Amino acid sequence: MSTSMSLPFDVRLMNFTTAMLASGLLLAAVAAGLWWVLRNPMFTIGQITVTGDTRHNSAASLRAAVEPRLKGNFFTLDLGAAQAAFERAPWVRKATVRREFPNRLSVDLQEYVPVAQWGEGDTHLVDAKGHVFEVSDFDSDDSDLPMLIGPDGQAEQVLDMYRALDPLIEPLDVAIATLELQPRGHWHVVLDSGADIELGQGSQADLVARLAQFAGTVKEVAARHQRTVEAVESADLRHPGGYALRLRGVSTTRTGTGPAPRGTPRPAR
Repeated sequence: MSTSMSLPFDVRLMNFTTAMLASGLLLAAVAAGLWWVLRNPMFTIGQITVTGDTRHNSAASLRAAVEPRLKGNFFTLDLGAAQAAFERAPWVRKATVRREFPNRLSVDLQEYVPVAQWGEGDTHLVDAKGHVFEVSDFDSDDSDLPMLIGPDGQAEQVLDMYRALDPLIEPLDVAIATLELQPRGHWHVVLDSGADIELGQGSQADLVARLAQFAGTVKEVAARHQRTVEAVESADLRHPGGYALRLRGVSTTRTGTGPAPRGTPRPAR
């Protein structure tokens, strides 16, 4: 027979009551400690340190904008909600938020770095990974970023095509100012010289081949008409094996598939 069973009932009841009282006192002490932690102003968030990329947002303006949204103290603050609050600020791509005992937050920011404008408005930009983000303080008139245009969700594809095509025309001392992917899959380019170039449909390899042929021969074609590349108004690269070229005052069609024009360009039809 066990020892506990040999004890009188009243003794066992007293032991049980004592254990319950001790447990209650312990729970009360824990509750009091939690209440003290939750209410003690010592743990109220009193300082927010912002580091990292702050080129477009000052640390002071970020703190002023985000601090009213922070709920709780050092122990109860939702770090995920705090991170989301900082990431809602313009230009902010990622925020890393950490607690620092007893009442501080440390925030490290990474801003978006734009490589192109997106769409025909002036508030959407594209970063190097093809992510579109919106800002309100971007001045397109003071920017030399290219303009990329395409259907929603296609920014990464258009950016990849831009990166493949723009280096091809660098030897001509011009650059792509606008690259557009039209709804039916046609590609259109505007150079910073003002020239319009129709690339047509096709894979990236197809378009690279067409533009490479154009870039490698257009100087000679223009020279035959006593013109330079700056005189190019438009070019249609959708012709099999060649392209139609419009110079100021001259219309020509470049024929042949070799590295240089063959014969005298004929008027475009």
